[in-house]
Amino acid sequence: MESFVQDLKANNWRDPLTMGPLTVYRFGHWVLYRFRFPIVRIVLWILYRLLDLFVVRIVCRAQIPAQCQIGPGLHLPHGANTIVIHKDAVIGSHVTLFHEVTIGGRNHLGTPVIGNHVFIGAGAKILGPVQIGEGANIGANAVVIRDVPARATAVGVPAQNKIPSNVVPIMHHYFNE
Repeated sequence: MESFVQDLKANNWRDPLTMGPLTVYRFGHWVLYRFRFPIVRIVLWILYRLLDLFVVRIVCRAQIPAQCQIGPGLHLPHGANTIVIHKDAVIGSHVTLFHEVTIGGRNHLGTPVIGNHVFIGAGAKILGPVQIGEGANIGANAVVIRDVPARATAVGVPAQNKIPSNVVPIMHHYFNE
């Protein structure tokens, strides 16, 4: 319930294209991992699957499965329009996802782990077993297939890390691989 309250604070609670998919995700995640009464759980899971189909997949054209781990305060400024998240992805708290973002696996290698307070621009693709550090920024339409350190910015196809102004120069060798 706390995660849902944080989602309400992070988003426009009157926007059904934002709160609808988030509510369905939180409900499905709760049924899958926290609800313990077997018979009622089956009924609630069927209800979740129907809501997921109609609200998330058909109306918003998004995929936010109940199996993925999403921290509280997920911010969707443009709703869940065509956002795709892999079922094994891990997303930290207070992350901002713009429309058309894909967070997915790559060749069965693994899925992304995204830290807290990360900003992901419109159309960005984060693919494979990558770590996105806390406070990182992913530019619009970037394709991220390598780790991004904390407070760094990744832009381009494939994404290149840019040195943030508040990081000491000793880290410069990381970006020149």
